[in-house]
Amino acid sequence: MPNMPDHEVRREPYICRRTRSRFQITGRLDEPAWRQAPRSPRFVNIVTGGPALYDTRAAALWDDENLYVGFWVEEPFVRAELTERDSIIFAENDVEVFVDGVDAYYELEMNARNTIYEVFFIWKDAYIPGGKFDRPEFNLVARDAHSFGGNDYFATEYFWRGSHPRGLRWAFPDWDFPGLRTAVHVSGELNNDARADQGWTAEIALPWAGMELLAHGRSLPPKPGDEWRLQFARYEKLVSTGQHIGWAWDPVGSSDNHRPEAFTRVVFDDQDAESVTPPPEPSAPGSRQPR
Repeated sequence: MPNMPDHEVRREPYICRRTRSRFQITGRLDEPAWRQAPRSPRFVNIVTGGPALYDTRAAALWDDENLYVGFWVEEPFVRAELTERDSIIFAENDVEVFVDGVDAYYELEMNARNTIYEVFFIWKDAYIPGGKFDRPEFNLVARDAHSFGGNDYFATEYFWRGSHPRGLRWAFPDWDFPGLRTAVHVSGELNNDARADQGWTAEIALPWAGMELLAHGRSLPPKPGDEWRLQFARYEKLVSTGQHIGWAWDPVGSSDNHRPEAFTRVVFDDQDAESVTPPPEPSAPGSRQPR
């Protein structure tokens, strides 16, 4: 077994409800299943767990074909400039989903223009000849592969290996999630600072068929009671301070957010979201129609 942190994070899991609905991925999150799905608490600072300036909520649903993720994002001046796929989306305002597969994990980022950036990471101790990752799509010579040690990779004390006890990963930014669908809806006017906006919503469908290398022995689709770890996060450039701050459902306790052991625990439940009356929640950002 690889060396792992000795403080496994054991927060209460999120119960991900099943949906029987067949809805389009529009970014509006206005279907009954999304209205009934339990939403996260307000996101917190991804490092410290302290309060965030703007409200952000997330929720997830599943059916036999897909895992669905929704974000409600408060943003008074919605901005997004990048339009080319796999641009460095985290350099501007975005929402992010990571899916942990134990020996590998997947990262998806998207901005308010619905421009996406995605990377597949494989821990180097799991990348062995004849193993499950020994396949053409992860050929280190033929593909766009990079050695990656986390976000603090170039800090002096972590140079070369990063700060995670498990060490380095191979990163494949040219990998595309099969069948991925995403959409956004802006409640306001994009890139117009002359008027205030309410925010934006994002909707994601990740087919289970594309998660073969992330399942790590788990059923696809999951069985009720199965647990996965996902990170739900947001990064925001604060114009007033020049800071680029991360907010997340659960904090990771580090400036390096590539720590799957700290991702949010998600347990899949067979109860229909449409049949459950959730407790009253504060109004989520981006949930109203544009003015």
